Amino acid sequence: MTQKWLSKAQKLKKYTVSLRRDFHQHPELGFEEQRTAKIVAKELKNFGFDVHTDIAQTGVVGVLKGTKPGKTIMLRFDMDALPIQEENLVEYASEVPGVMHACGHDGHTAIGLTTAKLLSKHIDDIEGRVICIFQPAEEGITGAKGAPAMIKAGLLDDYKPDSIVGVHLWNYKPFGWISLTPGPIMASIDFFKINICGKGGHAAAPHENIDPLPAACELVSALQSIVSRNVPPVDSAVVSVTKIHAGESPNVTPSEVSLDGTIRAFDPQIRERVAERMIRMADGISRTYQCSFGFELYGSNPAVINDNSLTKRILSHASKEFPDWEFDSNYRTMLSEDFAAYQEHVPGCFLLVGSSSVKKGLIEAHHSPRFDFNEDALPIAAALLVSTAVDFLSC
Repeated sequence: MTQKWLSKAQKLKKYTVSLRRDFHQHPELGFEEQRTAKIVAKELKNFGFDVHTDIAQTGVVGVLKGTKPGKTIMLRFDMDALPIQEENLVEYASEVPGVMHACGHDGHTAIGLTTAKLLSKHIDDIEGRVICIFQPAEEGITGAKGAPAMIKAGLLDDYKPDSIVGVHLWNYKPFGWISLTPGPIMASIDFFKINICGKGGHAAAPHENIDPLPAACELVSALQSIVSRNVPPVDSAVVSVTKIHAGESPNVTPSEVSLDGTIRAFDPQIRERVAERMIRMADGISRTYQCSFGFELYGSNPAVINDNSLTKRILSHASKEFPDWEFDSNYRTMLSEDFAAYQEHVPGCFLLVGSSSVKKGLIEAHHSPRFDFNEDALPIAAALLVSTAVDFLSC
């Protein structure tokens, strides 16, 4: 059986690449994936899937029943693009001003359809059900919304999956590398906003004002000590202040300063500890400068935590079936993913598939206006997902 699925996926590479480039040329933002969803639904119907559309606005679900009853595995693929102006000079560059597939979701959708096509051609290998979900709005400027919306729409209640598996092309690693890591793999994310309020006035009379800027500057510096002094060295967390806004005129002391940024962590307890420490710092420093403050967390997303049993099983099976691939069982990143929302309800595994290539000049990071990936990774991802689904349903 070794390399069986890879060989079949390679034969569909032209189909996969064609889809990916079409999606790349016509990117759509979260909850606006109308064109993409129509193509997905049409292809799934052609493959013999039972198709359901308009889930969480633009989500699509395809159900494939095997020849025998059994368990249910859910495969998740995201479809949305980002509000970024593409800078790549390629024939399949985005035709939509200010919108670009800069994270690989065009590839994920193409992988999903290729996976569905392969499974439909080998229905006799399936016991139980495969549920392919094409999700909107994984990307979120203020936090991901797509996965929670799909869950709220009844996705998990309707299909009651025994497991869920997702995949992400990964330009931080080269083609041929695959992450199958048990436990935490991607960090939680919380967006924060801190408002420090004083009393505005003329810049020529600072003694009559309560200037919030010194408090804000001191707070930004103080926040950098939270991780080094409140998080155990063997654990990980990141606090990033990424936006500061104060005032509109150079001769006016502003009445308010706002700080925005993110908190990232793997451990929920550390996540809470960091937020609590931030509030205490904001309170203490604001009081020192006679200011008041407000603190808000929003757009939160939990950490991606792979189910140990499921992930080890996939790793054991895949490393035997695909001996030429480099499997990494100890990789973690502080980036986040809303796939985590599903894992709070269903045992899940999120795979990362290396997609960069120094030789081809495909080395830009995700969310870069010059992001592109090695399309040779597409058949690898599809083959891995087909193999995983068939193996999971076989026992």
